[in-house]
Amino acid sequence: MKFGKEFKKQKVPEWTEVYMDYNGLKRILREVMRYKQSLLHPALMHNRASQQKQITFMDSTAFSTAQHLQSSNLNQSKTDVENQVIDVDTLQRDGSKKIYKTMFLGRSEDGGDVETMFFAKLDEQLNKVNTFYKDKVKALIHEATLLNKQMDALIALRIKVRNPHLNRSNLKIRRSLSNAALRMPPTNITSKGDKSSGKEHMGLTPEVDTIYDHKKDESTAEKELNSARTTGCSTDHGEQVRNHDYQQDPLKILDHVKINNTLDSPISTIRGVFKDSKEQDLSFNKEELRRVEEQLRHAFIEFYNKLRLLKHYSFMNLSAFSKIMKKYEKITSRRATRSYMKIVDNSYLGNSDEVTSLLERVEGIFIKNFSNSNRRKGMESLRPKAKREKHSVTFLSGFFSGCSIALLVAIALRIDAGNLMNKEEGTQYMENIFPLYTLFAYAVLHMLMYAANIYFWRRYHVNYPFIFGFKRGTELGYREVFLLSTGLAVLASAGFLANLHLDMDSSTHGYKTVSKMVPLSLVTFVLVITFCPFNIIYRSSRFFFIKRVFRCICAPLYPVTLPDFLLADQLTSQVQAFRSFELYICYYGLGEYSRRQNRCHRHEVYNTFYFIVAVIPYWLRFLQCIRRFYEDKDAMHGYNGLKYFLTIVAVIIRTAFELKKRIAWMVFALVSSAIAVTMNTYWDIVVDWGLLQRKSRNRLLRDKLLISRKCVYFAAMFLNIVLRLAWMQLVLGFRLHSLRKMTITTTMSCLEIIRRGIWSFFRLENEHLNNVGKYRAFKSVPLPFSYNENEDDDDETEDDEDDKDD
Repeated sequence: MKFGKEFKKQKVPEWTEVYMDYNGLKRILREVMRYKQSLLHPALMHNRASQQKQITFMDSTAFSTAQHLQSSNLNQSKTDVENQVIDVDTLQRDGSKKIYKTMFLGRSEDGGDVETMFFAKLDEQLNKVNTFYKDKVKALIHEATLLNKQMDALIALRIKVRNPHLNRSNLKIRRSLSNAALRMPPTNITSKGDKSSGKEHMGLTPEVDTIYDHKKDESTAEKELNSARTTGCSTDHGEQVRNHDYQQDPLKILDHVKINNTLDSPISTIRGVFKDSKEQDLSFNKEELRRVEEQLRHAFIEFYNKLRLLKHYSFMNLSAFSKIMKKYEKITSRRATRSYMKIVDNSYLGNSDEVTSLLERVEGIFIKNFSNSNRRKGMESLRPKAKREKHSVTFLSGFFSGCSIALLVAIALRIDAGNLMNKEEGTQYMENIFPLYTLFAYAVLHMLMYAANIYFWRRYHVNYPFIFGFKRGTELGYREVFLLSTGLAVLASAGFLANLHLDMDSSTHGYKTVSKMVPLSLVTFVLVITFCPFNIIYRSSRFFFIKRVFRCICAPLYPVTLPDFLLADQLTSQVQAFRSFELYICYYGLGEYSRRQNRCHRHEVYNTFYFIVAVIPYWLRFLQCIRRFYEDKDAMHGYNGLKYFLTIVAVIIRTAFELKKRIAWMVFALVSSAIAVTMNTYWDIVVDWGLLQRKSRNRLLRDKLLISRKCVYFAAMFLNIVLRLAWMQLVLGFRLHSLRKMTITTTMSCLEIIRRGIWSFFRLENEHLNNVGKYRAFKSVPLPFSYNENEDDDDETEDDEDDKDD
């Protein structure tokens, strides 16, 4: 694979704009090459005329070869001076920021103007990459200091919980906790040129084992303490004073911290609402220790991934600069690579070793504190293996696809052979049995749309695993999702065909009871597989889905994340699937085996839940908007909640009209549905997709587009409007004389699922572009401890006053 394609493939999607513009520089070099080729034709005639002169000249000067060999060293030095085509200056801006500027020393008649433009752009790219890299390293160094404080508190908490009756006055030989984590100077950002400070940004110090092993010799512990203090020194005076206090009494740190209540569970949310925010919970226990360790473990894994991405960013850009300079030499025959790459290697991008140092020390800290010193286990957590594509997945997908198509053909032939659609008895049978299997049809169609979305997200480099919050290496590709959808299609089609054979064939009348249990058996089987605790059929993805569904159900009691409300939006397109599930409960829960749907609507309980089931998805989304409005105080979440409230009103009125069949309800349904459709359509296109911007560079779209063909966006907007109106038709319950209500309902529900699939692609595209605009490639992980900064400031002030008095 050529480097250009590999470079594009290896980019961090959210940082695409701050990588070196390799293709842009290649375009300039193509202009240089075209200019050189334009000069090549007249030069050929001149070269042929001069060849004869050169041969004659070489014959006449053959005897002076020895003299030339004696002066070769002097000629070589002159050639080096003559071949120097660039001069790179380093300018200082804003105190420490370095700006590189290259002066091209070639002649303009030899294409120097285009080459000057090349080096100007090359300098621009180097300055851009260098500045971005330095800012990111500075941010990671700051984050390392925060993790350092978190590790101090964690080790103190371990001492407190595991030794609750330990005398604090006897901890003098166990005071290494202040150096058990990351130790980094707060203001120094060095490069390889300053080895003394560059290597001591982090000090890995093992926690003193005497806390847990009282048989350890005190002199050995004291040696570890002295090593810890020399490795993890701090340049900040206030930090040194606090570290000295914590070394004298390690548990003293717990007097200045409290465990954060992140409101990540229903119980913690309820406690957070009724508990004073200034109240500090001082009752440390093993459950809190376990939760804190899990949070810090996750924080270290994310921090390590950030370091790896930044190191990869540096490596790919250094490779790109080297490749583009080699191309320049090849095209122009000018020796400039060594001079320019020397500047690149001496820049912060090529000379800094903070990231490598941090990586090494994070590995050591994580292995000792979170993997019981098991390096293999720790590295598997920090660097999960890349997921490999399996040929069996492709084979089974094709096999199940063929089987499902064959089964659908067999079903159609069986219905036609039995002439079911032309008989009143057969039509009634189909109306009773078909809604039971539409549940599987809706699920299969939604999974197929999701598989298609994954394919196009990957094609257009949308970082969907990061947006959805999948654990690294566990996300499903479009092949796996397609395999699951085709497998479910085969299962449902085989069940439907078995139902037709058992019910329609006269030789199988004795199996009526068995045929009635086939749909229930299929649903039970799917649920058992979904909740199966064994590591089969993508367990991590199944549990991730179950967890997100549970968080949607408990919407107001959990913090709302992007995967949560995206899943809730998907559920709003599955109203008919929820009603099909309600039908299963009526059939098998209320004993309506033979009477089925005709009798279900006669039950008041069924009709009541017919309203509730239709409202549940929108109600969950409404509660999510209320929770986000409560936390963020953003009016947009309030308007979004109002949108879902209007949709709830429209669905309730539509359901009442469907059951009552009165003109008044039809008018109310028309008005409420029109309002809901208008607001939902506007929100889809303008807010969720970010389109129809007036001042956009792309007329009526947005500034940044992943798909080059703009007509795709206009087609998507048109389809969204049309399918929203189709949903409105479903709300009003209009009929076509040639089709039955069941067919209309199923068709409109499928169209709504397709609309939701289209919406999902452009919704994630817009979210991805927002992440790109903010260079947001990392997840923000909440830290378990919060420090009382006021107390720290007061302590520092008192220490300074004491120093002045002394």
